[in-house]
Amino acid sequence: MKTKLAELCTALLRLTQSLDWLAPLLMRLFFGYFWAETGWAKLHNLEGATARFVDWGIPFPTFSAPFSAGAEFVGGVLLMLGLFTRLNSIALFINMLVALMIVAIKPVADVDSFFELDEPLYMLIFVWFVFAGPGRVSLDTLLAKWLGIGTQKSA
Repeated sequence: MKTKLAELCTALLRLTQSLDWLAPLLMRLFFGYFWAETGWAKLHNLEGATARFVDWGIPFPTFSAPFSAGAEFVGGVLLMLGLFTRLNSIALFINMLVALMIVAIKPVADVDSFFELDEPLYMLIFVWFVFAGPGRVSLDTLLAKWLGIGTQKSA
């Protein structure tokens, strides 16, 4: 019985290891689409986005709104492609840090309400992308191979 259980666990472990490229790809595609769509919506309603930035007290709203929208749109597309993932994630992290510090943190009264905010979760995902990278199925990986740069961890 113990041997059969060990064999089953080994087979499942091999299966999940052979699919280790799938989780980063899915995360990039879904999270990247989310940001591209959000940025696209803001870019197509800059007047409304700028008005919200004014209401939120974000400095230089006529510059900040289109800049933020563009960063979200371009950043989302780059995430989906897995291109410049680490650098892009730093830029989007900073965008979320500004949103957190200027807008989202205002109604936070305790730790529970902080952890209910979306921005810290988004920031954590960007931190993960900075350190983990885009995964094997990405333009970053193809570019690294073309340039002869080793990016994968050795086992």
